[in-house]
Amino acid sequence: MLARGVAIVGAGRMGGGLARALAETGTPVSSLVRRDPVRDGSFFWPESRWLDALNAHRLVLIATPDDAIASVARVLEASGAIQPDHVILHLSGLLDRTALRALEGTGAALGSFHPLQTVVDPATARERLRGAFAAVEGDPGAMAAGEALARELGMHAVKVPSAGKADYHIGATIVANYSAALLALGEQFALRAGIEAELAEQLYRPLMTGAVANLAALGPTAALTGAIRRGDAATVAAHLARLDGRERRLYCDLGMMALGVARAGGLDEALAARIEAMLAAH
Repeated sequence: MLARGVAIVGAGRMGGGLARALAETGTPVSSLVRRDPVRDGSFFWPESRWLDALNAHRLVLIATPDDAIASVARVLEASGAIQPDHVILHLSGLLDRTALRALEGTGAALGSFHPLQTVVDPATARERLRGAFAAVEGDPGAMAAGEALARELGMHAVKVPSAGKADYHIGATIVANYSAALLALGEQFALRAGIEAELAEQLYRPLMTGAVANLAALGPTAALTGAIRRGDAATVAAHLARLDGRERRLYCDLGMMALGVARAGGLDEALAARIEAMLAAH
């Protein structure tokens, strides 16, 4: 339990999920949200209960959208409540501690804490977060607080250099968000194949679940299956014959990435070269 507790600014899915998960560990939590129209031009000015919470808790998490983080930092600075023994962490996967530069004069430790997990329902957040990674970045005191927060949540902290946040977040975006886009694309191909809509929506979900389970257990090199892993150039050619435009470019780009994984797994180089030439030609 984090004895001094945590103040969380923002009540979106992740903010609400963290609030609930921490409360379930016995950590005192204050959720700071205001919805009336009184603003400083960019974000709500704090109510008195905000000041009470900021005085009570030494760790503050900013769980707002990225474009509001700097505004929240300005509001917190103007409140006069932030002291040198505070730690302020925002939850952006992309931005680093400089998003909090308005608070540098307070002496507080500044940084970021990004849970590398999706949270849709706050009620299941504790279980979803347990065992996942959390990127910590910023001042030494901020990273130490982020590591303690990760431990409290049952997560694994990983230190990410400030200059590496963008690359780290691109990876997270591709894995988490684009997997949903790929499943939606698969549904489009099922519809094109003549499968009824209700079934097309469900068709590839067990396949994706199985693939993710294999990835979790084996890693990408051992888990890769399919035509490219087998070196089946005829199947790749048949696929390409049915594709054009953006879909073909996507198939080829992803195919090139899969081919690299297949080569690492021992695919015969002659077969790999043949498939590479086919993918490069499109």
